[in-house]
Amino acid sequence: MGRVNTPRLTSGQRQALNSGFKTGSSHCFRMRCQAILLKADGLSSQKAGRITCMSQVSVNSWLRRFNSEGILGLQTKVGKGRKPIIVESQDKASIWAAIKSSRQRLQTAKAEWEAQSGKKVSRATFRNFLKSLAEDINV
Repeated sequence: MGRVNTPRLTSGQRQALNSGFKTGSSHCFRMRCQAILLKADGLSSQKAGRITCMSQVSVNSWLRRFNSEGILGLQTKVGKGRKPIIVESQDKASIWAAIKSSRQRLQTAKAEWEAQSGKKVSRATFRNFLKSLAEDINV
């Protein structure tokens, strides 16, 4: 069994981590705060990982990031995840044009927009985008 990498937390850091654990906005952030607190209490990465449903590698990675960036390093960085296929600022006008040319058939408008833009989307994605545009109008 390897040595336990126990971070030394100041009272301010411990208070910030406790606050993040209790009132953090996302579940991921709360679990990351809890993992750092458990490590500071002397638990191994494996035990802290079992409690927080992380692997020991993830616990150690978050600990390294906490040591280098502080509590803000435990937040998920911007830009992670899948990028949207339909971008409202770029595609709104072309979708409106396709809808105006064939108002009665969603499938025809979708096919026309796909041919024009070169993007492929599902019927549900296209419909959901149209619903979001309609919500903007109804407000």
